Amino acid sequence: MSYFSHETAVIDNGCAIGDGTKIWHFSHIMPDCRIGNSCNIGQNVVISPQVVLGNNVKVQNNVSIYTGVTCDDDVFLGPSIVFTNVINPRSAVNRRDQYATTHVGKGASIGANATIVCGHDIGEYAFIGAGAVVTKNIPAYALVVGNPSRQIGWMSEYGHKLQFNKDGEATCPESGQVYKLIDKQVKRIS
Repeated sequence: MSYFSHETAVIDNGCAIGDGTKIWHFSHIMPDCRIGNSCNIGQNVVISPQVVLGNNVKVQNNVSIYTGVTCDDDVFLGPSIVFTNVINPRSAVNRRDQYATTHVGKGASIGANATIVCGHDIGEYAFIGAGAVVTKNIPAYALVVGNPSRQIGWMSEYGHKLQFNKDGEATCPESGQVYKLIDKQVKRIS
């Protein structure tokens, strides 16, 4: 395998790291992680045991990804975001056998300083605003902001807010892709 690791990064045994991935200053990749091809792991990132990242995942500086998290291809994790993995942590109570899982779908973006409370999945191409606190499942293409997060719209795969017409269709201004809103779900139709 050919990946880059800065001399200050720590990579524990049992990790699988894909070709073209870059791991920057002071990051710690813990045992048995799987990191795909062409990922970029910023400085001071912690990736806990058994985390799975797909291909082309961008992890910005100071991110914490704890056991139980999986990210599909093309996910963007903004600076200083945090995933949790225990719903009711206590220092004196060991709950390692109670880690809740969180799945982040293909192409989703999570903004700076967001917190993702464990056990809640984020749909493909969802867009989580900076500082949001996710406390429930987020549908594909949803735009959510706030604490607790609330949905305020829908996003295209290119990251533009979608404006639906009376027929429930919207066109991304950058890509020209067309989306359809049916029963509170968005699907790309072209």
